[in-house]
Amino acid sequence: TMTVIKINALTVPSELGPEVASRFAARAGAVDGADGFEGFELVRPTDDRETWLVVTRWRDEASFDAWRSGPSFADGHRPPDGSSDADAPKKPPMGIEAELWSYAVETGSAD
Repeated sequence: TMTVIKINALTVPSELGPEVASRFAARAGAVDGADGFEGFELVRPTDDRETWLVVTRWRDEASFDAWRSGPSFADGHRPPDGSSDADAPKKPPMGIEAELWSYAVETGSAD
């Protein structure tokens, strides 16, 4: 099988950047135990662009699909008023645009 890359391209106005980074940091490692999960990066632009990239790597498409349709994904993407954890502080939706991109690794090199 070949690694599948899923990129969630987020349009983040500069004033929301710190909040986006904070929210992702609060959930760091939440997907680590998912079957077929290989890695995650939140990538912020270092120029004047407003597109942040949430890059995940998966063993295969089926692994990503299983995670996306499971409770872990739902909990991490639940609206603030519908959380299953009543004790956690809820933050309102940020109202940013997102687009999911999908890629497969053709070639690469080892670190």
